[in-house]
Order: sequence, then C-alpha cells, then structure tokens
Amino acid sequence: MRVRRRLSMLGVLAVSAFASGSFAAESYPNQKEADFVARDFKFQTGDVLPEIRLHYTTLGTPQRDGAGHVTNAVLLLHGTTGTGKNFLNPTLAGELFGPVQVLDASKYYLILPDGLGRGGSSKPSDGMHAKFPRYGYNDVVFAQHLLVTKGLGVDHLRAVIGTSMGGMQTWMWGERWPDMMDALMPIASQPVQISGRNLIWRRMVAQAIRNDPDWSNGDYKTQPKQWTYTMPVFLIMTDSPVRLQKQGPTRKEAEALYDKTVADAQKKFDTNDYLYWYESSWDYDPEPDLAKIKAPLLAVNFADDEINPPDIGVMEKSVAKIPKAKSVLVPESEKTIGHQTLTLAAVWKPYLEELLRSPSATSARRR
Repeated sequence: MRVRRRLSMLGVLAVSAFASGSFAAESYPNQKEADFVARDFKFQTGDVLPEIRLHYTTLGTPQRDGAGHVTNAVLLLHGTTGTGKNFLNPTLAGELFGPVQVLDASKYYLILPDGLGRGGSSKPSDGMHAKFPRYGYNDVVFAQHLLVTKGLGVDHLRAVIGTSMGGMQTWMWGERWPDMMDALMPIASQPVQISGRNLIWRRMVAQAIRNDPDWSNGDYKTQPKQWTYTMPVFLIMTDSPVRLQKQGPTRKEAEALYDKTVADAQKKFDTNDYLYWYESSWDYDPEPDLAKIKAPLLAVNFADDEINPPDIGVMEKSVAKIPKAKSVLVPESEKTIGHQTLTLAAVWKPYLEELLRSPSATSARRR
C-alpha cells in the first residue's frame, strides 16, 4: 500500500510540475540554454518572418568522429502544452540523465528544444498576437531541424525521442529525414490524423476561445477568461479516472479541483498561444509515408491513455508498414496515470534501454 501511495504521489508531483513549469534545480554536465535565430523563415502557408527565435537547452558535450560528425546527440521533443524544460522534471531527468542511466548526460549530448510557438521560442504572445503565422507541425519540425543542423551543427542523431505531441513529431522526423537517426521512440502518440474524440476535445477548447466575447479575433487587450471554464477537459483527457477520483473523492473536493484548474489557466496561459497550440496539429498526417521510416522504431503507449486509446486499433496496422518497428502497450496499473504516464520515465525507460541496445539500432550508427 505504501508503494502504491508513493507512486500516486509521484504522479501528482510530476503532472503538477508539468502544469506549473517549475522543476527542481538539478544541474547536469555542461547544462546550457541559448537561442538560435533562423532568418527568413517561410511557413507552409507562404507567410515569411524575417527571423524566428528557437530556444533550447542542451546537456552534455558533443563527441565527434574523425570526420568531425557528432556521434552522441539525442533529440527530445516535448508535448503540446510543454517546453524542452519539461524533460528536466525529476520524474524524467532523474530517471534518464544521471550517471549510468540510459541517457547519461556525461555520455550523450542531449538537445531539448522549445517548439515553435512555445516557451522561449517565437510565439504569438511575443507581440504579433493573432497576426503570427498559422503554423502547423510541419513548420515546428522544420524549425527543429534547422536548430539541430544549422544551429548546433549536428547532422546525425543517436535517437529521436518524443512524448505526446513530441511523439507525433518523432514519426515525422523518421519520415522526413530517414537516414539521420539510429533510433526513434514515439511515446503516447499515434501516427494518424487527429480525429474522433481526440479532435473533438481539442476543437471544444479552440471553439471556446474563438467564441469567447473578449477574444476579439485575437486582438484582446486583457486575457479572455470565459474559455478557461472548458479547461478541465484537459484533466479528463490526460489523467486517469482512478487518479482523478483520488484527487476529488467527494463532491466538494472535485469542485475545488475544477475551480483550481480554471484559475490556473487564467493565470498561466496566453490565449492566442494556447489556441495556436491546439490548432497546430491541422497538418499532422504521417500515415501515408510510414514506409519511408528506416531507423528502428519502438512506439510506447499506455492502456489507460484516453487521448490515444488502444481499442481503436491504430498501432498494429501502422507499425506493420515500417520495416524495423514494433509497438508496446503498457498495461494499466498502480504505476500508470493515463496519458500523463509519459511524465514517469520509470515506467517506460526499460523500453528505451531495449531500443538503444538492440542490434539494429546499434548497427545503424554512423561509422
């Protein structure tokens, strides 16, 4: 019982840290933050910005072969409402980046970018508001590639690992640059268009913003608030029913949880940024090009994930199209917390260890 309570508390702390953006001040070897500026960035809509800023954190030191190519870089991609710093959450970094751990920062060069539209990277709230170009995942992934190749001088990756939206973008990386990485690990994602229940709840949030009387077509002077009363749907979709019941076991406590979620949204989020986050998946459709993926791929999903429910039968058909791919479904247990299990690396890191030591991923390394 004590173990179960401890795991539940770790889940609460992990999701709370992701929501607040506050993490323990752990420091890793050669930990740095910086910006890369990309000039004349052209969006797929045809819009061009004279420059965009791409913020990132790196841990570790790049190692190079005789030809000067970096051999130990790993790219980690965050989820819809996050930033690269999400990976510094103790329930992730504390399980992955320490000495002798699977992504030991003294051995690997770890790249943690803030996706376009988020964190320290260029976004609507920097000043353009709703005049900021309508970016999609293709724009975000192209910007990540510019950062990695032009900004950091890395032309090959030991692995690309992503959670949620980052998992979706991991499939895209494998298709777009199939010879660039040794391994791919998309976590809590599916390689098909956003549709069904996943689209409906996202559209619920987006339409609540667009129909908020204070939104003013994105030209508001003060943050609109009415839309935030839909925000608890995020909890419903990303958390597990079991954990939500523990957090709100009585009517009074459940109402308090609802009120806190709304209040947090009103304090935390810029409305245009949030709208762009939820609508940026409009161009996500990796399914037709899955066969282009060459690197060994191990997809990890969770049985109690309401965003990526296993019973719609997507993964089996999708993975069958990729030469060196397999999928894992982690059963629901006291260790899982729905979609947010992605914040608990202790649950899924054994699969990452399996992937990185597999003969196919090892033989794919640059020689």
